[in-house]
Amino acid sequence: MEPRKYGPFPYVPIHQRPKITWPNDARVALWVAPNIEFFPLNEKVLFGTGIVPDVISWAPRDYGARIGIYRMMDVMSKYDVRGTVALNSDVCDVYPQIIEESEKLNWELMAHNQTNSIPLTDLDPAKEAAEITATLDRIEAATGVRPRGWLSAALRETWDTLDHLVDAGVEYVCDWVNDDQPYLMDIDGKQLVSIPYSSEINDFGPFIRHGYTPEQFADRIKAQFDVLYEEGAESGRVMAICLHPFVIGVPHRIKALDSALNYICGHEHVWKATGSEIMDHYLKSGATF
Repeated sequence: MEPRKYGPFPYVPIHQRPKITWPNDARVALWVAPNIEFFPLNEKVLFGTGIVPDVISWAPRDYGARIGIYRMMDVMSKYDVRGTVALNSDVCDVYPQIIEESEKLNWELMAHNQTNSIPLTDLDPAKEAAEITATLDRIEAATGVRPRGWLSAALRETWDTLDHLVDAGVEYVCDWVNDDQPYLMDIDGKQLVSIPYSSEINDFGPFIRHGYTPEQFADRIKAQFDVLYEEGAESGRVMAICLHPFVIGVPHRIKALDSALNYICGHEHVWKATGSEIMDHYLKSGATF
């Protein structure tokens, strides 16, 4: 994509779009995106101290893989919510048991760089293309399924990222947190679907940067849901809950997820979906824009 003033999609105001109808007349498509990541101990940790080894930043993230993700799996299974994992492909080698458990739960795996230490914006175009291909290839080799979706580490893209993604066969991307509905991207004549992700309903910022209590974060999720649920009576909305096992998965925070899912799943007309299911239904709906 050449540098441009606006994204590779038309501006379509929310009130000028075709009506989206989710399965069983659901108002909200709920998807939960656990970010299962790997940070090499011999490299700088993104958003860490900058020293190597960065034990004080690395160890809590490893806690997420050792314990936190399994707490999340237990809570999500309680409400029959499947995850759409944003997966660093190195997890397949370092934490293979997580891949096995995700497959047992029928979770979807979307690609999320090889590790979370080096964002795409730190790579030149050739290395960026290789990074994307290697990520997809490794997950496919480990699971037998090639990821259909992509979330860039730290949501950082270059001008070339979307071109590389469509060339690699990726069908949806989650980096563009600018909507509550899916929409189409035109990447030099090739189609890519943007699925709503969230930097607002995301545990990292509220807990790590702003010092939220678990109760405050649960209330934030519920407030987001209430508005989307009301608006979804007119045209379907997507609600993403974006989580990190080392953040939400610690003992004193996990009840925030339990409380939020209990509230949301207590409503009728909520479709518990994965990223691919949302994309597929959207494309078949005739309500694309």
